[in-house]
Amino acid sequence: MGSVFKKTVTRPLPPGAELFTKRGEQFARWKPPKGRTKTAKVTTGKDGSLRIVEESATYIAKYRDGSGYICETSTGCRDEDAARSVLGKLERRAELVKSEVISSAEAATADHQQTPLADHFAAYMNHLRSKGTSARHVADTKRLAEQVFNDCECETLRDIHHDTVEGWLAGRLAANMGARTRNSYLQAVRGFCKWCAQSGRLSVNPLARISKADENCDRRRQRRAMTEAELVNLLQVARLRPLAEFGRETLSVDASETEVTGKRRKRSNWTYKPLTLETLHEAVERARKRLAENPDLIAELEQVGRERALIYKTLVLTGLRKGELASITVSQLELVGLMPFIELDAPDEKNRQGSTIPLRTDLANDLKLWISERSNGESIKIRKDAGKSDAKRPLFAVPDALIKILNRDLIAAGIEKKDNRGRTIDVHALRHSFGTLLSKGGVAPRTAQAAMRHSKIDLTMNVYTDPKLLDVQGALDSLPSLNLDNSPAIEQNRMRATGTDHQDSMPDKRHSASAVAPTVAPKVGEQRQNVSLPAPASTDTDVRLAIRTTDEKPHKSKQKALSTVIVNKANFSEVDGARTRNHRIDSPVL
Repeated sequence: MGSVFKKTVTRPLPPGAELFTKRGEQFARWKPPKGRTKTAKVTTGKDGSLRIVEESATYIAKYRDGSGYICETSTGCRDEDAARSVLGKLERRAELVKSEVISSAEAATADHQQTPLADHFAAYMNHLRSKGTSARHVADTKRLAEQVFNDCECETLRDIHHDTVEGWLAGRLAANMGARTRNSYLQAVRGFCKWCAQSGRLSVNPLARISKADENCDRRRQRRAMTEAELVNLLQVARLRPLAEFGRETLSVDASETEVTGKRRKRSNWTYKPLTLETLHEAVERARKRLAENPDLIAELEQVGRERALIYKTLVLTGLRKGELASITVSQLELVGLMPFIELDAPDEKNRQGSTIPLRTDLANDLKLWISERSNGESIKIRKDAGKSDAKRPLFAVPDALIKILNRDLIAAGIEKKDNRGRTIDVHALRHSFGTLLSKGGVAPRTAQAAMRHSKIDLTMNVYTDPKLLDVQGALDSLPSLNLDNSPAIEQNRMRATGTDHQDSMPDKRHSASAVAPTVAPKVGEQRQNVSLPAPASTDTDVRLAIRTTDEKPHKSKQKALSTVIVNKANFSEVDGARTRNHRIDSPVL
């Protein structure tokens, strides 16, 4: 038989409490900010400090579970009768477990329903960290899931319902939230519920049947790849713009222009002229003259520009992501051997597997020169077995606001950030350019997939390859012209010239040896002689091929056996001169 009681707990002595003695025992009296004056017994803690002794606010149920162990569980009830009612339910469930009507796992799942949702979610965050999940992913998951649970007013696991979360997602759709953003929220809460089901906190995942939104039908940001000419201009601007900013000319601003545009300027009568490809070099020369007395600043600005250009070039020629490039240190580079590469650690890669990124020779030489310039002539190891001091030195100081720097470089290079189809250029678009340039260069799709480090080839070919930059027009030029104004004879001659005509220049290729030679391998020890008979001039239905065979063993007649193979004339194709042969028709039955 179980019992209910209020557990005795100790708390620190409240500030301003008055101590007094009554019947040989010490008590404390204090008045909280709200409520009446309270009195409690005083005891000494383990650390020697004075603490007050109080009863818990709710009743505790003490009973024996289905396995025979004594358990103490909080009922959450302040009333004793209500607490005894909860105790009765716990004892009945223990009897069901003891009689094997339900399992102990199902009973434990029922106990988790009363635990606050925040406690379960804290355990889930520890689970993600123990798996080695990145801190950014853990923070994003916590932020997204907490917003959904708070908006749906979920306080315990029993409050998580399929209809409630699906209704919340429908509300976000009405608020014009993108499909990919909605899927991010769904993935966060559904991952939590899946973990609860796997750990026995839930019997089933209540959000398992909620469908994801179709991101292909509602893509808010579509990236485009950059052409080779655009990349050349971008690298030039990135290298020179930090210094050119100090050589910009001023431009007077009319007050009427300010009134028309409605933009409030810091300087009402003048501003700087924008940088362009045409004025970039002139601005650099003016900057050198203005900063002639400060050569250290000129060297620093040139180094900043070179670093930005190398960052762009490395992203385009390796397909690295921004976070992956920022994590690379000097010790992860192998630039000495015949095949230079970057060794990307598993914790820094998106799929957490680790990869070896090959480098082009020109990029490897640029990185060697960059590391040498930063070391100020010091000897630096640029191999993967570099020392501890070099291991902590990052290859590039990738700025957090790289997208803002890229936007300014695009403006100076005269490159439109958004094209006529609404596709934009950002930092990740440089990875799209990497995949597109691979396909444009004739790289096999499977090789391009390995270079992009994708798990599926359709992701490489459909998402990271821009068909607009491929030579589709050149591929179409290989098709026949099919001019409607020309006669059939002229078109036939053109098709013969391009190799698309089914007629062949050989007059009697139909009866060539490659078309009709039997594919019978001779046996060991036998001598065979194949004789191909020419096709008769008449329109006979059969063409006979004789194969003379010399037997290894002597026969009584000592005559050579002659076997005749009959090949029906219908086995020959009338379009035998076509480029692609009909093997089913042309192959003789032997």
